[in-house]
Amino acid sequence: MSRWYWSCLFALILVTATSAADPPAKKPNVLYIAADDLNARLGCYGDPLAKTPNLDKLAAAGVRFDRAYCQYPLCNPSRSSLLSGKRPATTRVYNNGVVARAHVGKDAVFLPELFRNNGYFTARVGKIAHHAHEDQVTWDVSEHPRGPNGENLMSKAYAAVEGTGIGEFSLGWKATDTKDEDEPDGVVATRVIELLEQSQKSGKPFFLAAGFYRPHLPFVAPKKYFDLYPLDRVKLPAEPPEHLKFIPKLAFNANPTPAKGEVYTDVQKREAVRAYLASISFMDAQVGRLLAALDRLKLADDTVVVFFGDHGFHLGEHGGLFRKMSLFEESARVPLILRVPGKKPGVTSRLVELVDLYPTLADLAGLTPPTDLEGTSAVPLLDDPKRAWKTAAFTTVTRRTAGATEPVFGQSVRTERYRYNAWGDGTAELYDHDADPHEYANLAADPKHAATVAELKKLLAGGWKAARPGG
Repeated sequence: MSRWYWSCLFALILVTATSAADPPAKKPNVLYIAADDLNARLGCYGDPLAKTPNLDKLAAAGVRFDRAYCQYPLCNPSRSSLLSGKRPATTRVYNNGVVARAHVGKDAVFLPELFRNNGYFTARVGKIAHHAHEDQVTWDVSEHPRGPNGENLMSKAYAAVEGTGIGEFSLGWKATDTKDEDEPDGVVATRVIELLEQSQKSGKPFFLAAGFYRPHLPFVAPKKYFDLYPLDRVKLPAEPPEHLKFIPKLAFNANPTPAKGEVYTDVQKREAVRAYLASISFMDAQVGRLLAALDRLKLADDTVVVFFGDHGFHLGEHGGLFRKMSLFEESARVPLILRVPGKKPGVTSRLVELVDLYPTLADLAGLTPPTDLEGTSAVPLLDDPKRAWKTAAFTTVTRRTAGATEPVFGQSVRTERYRYNAWGDGTAELYDHDADPHEYANLAADPKHAATVAELKKLLAGGWKAARPGG
């Protein structure tokens, strides 16, 4: 045989041997940061009043998703959806009492479990699933924030509220004299930093989840964050009053209820908005602590950071709505930021959904997710934020009506220009965001928009599968 043959054979053996000796690619770490009841009132989303320097810095270094939407604007349904990778129609979670495991199956692999099954150290501190359902997800470490005597800090925070009400369904707030690190979210940040430090000794990649409780009601934060927002600078929405009569009754779910004693003056409403913003700024400071720890520990270059709100929140829009559970933009839209080592920063206006988080994070880690996920990996948008993408995002809510044994559904389809809402009683809404970003003019009954209504009805009927990229 020729010298050329033996040279080629030797080169092939050498390449094969070298390839076999190469270590497997290092898996990226994941720092997963969830905020509770957070709408898009952040500096990086253009809010002129919000002071969120740490999230603004994160957004400047990552990709900010300008049109991200939850699948159900309530804590348990939203979190059940994004953790399972399934939509509410599959999880059948429409309130805070239902357990997703009962419907997706005991063998279903939730997002952090996929990472755990693939050799990751996984931990959550704070609220990642819903309060009562944290045990439905398996972690290596799973903790609620506790005080020095083991007390439940969230129960303590609720009990301490002084304002116009106490609890999830009344507006309540308090400016405390507590140090940051002694508030529940401060305890969450401190413990996650401890776990970051410990992770360096394990030799495993990590999936660490920080579940911040703020800005969820009651709005509690140290006084210094309230001081960032002089009350005379806090404004309520200036809305055309006539717009309410053209919106279906089922669209409203969270107005203050006089029969329950929930009557708030404009000053009290402004105080509530200030308290919400103060809670956001406090939470932002805890995010800053986590990001600083990543830098200090030299983990930033190996760690995917994802930050999001589980759903939006109303602050007096549409005639005085507060809280969530509507299909309006303020309730359905969420902030979403991804900082990925090696990916360029940017902003994308393409449509994404929280149900996309599962396949996206799996894709970034090189893991094979379950085949029945109902979201789409957004990794291609990290490389090309302007590329063609899904044609719609979908959000659902339910309503209980007098005498009905079954809930009435509201189904929303959001395109880059329009939102169309269809209610179970036959009423509907259509908003043109190019001309009406605050959704004041319901065009659903306008003959000039009949073709648009027909198109969006078809899109809603086709569902998420038909709206996928290339679908």
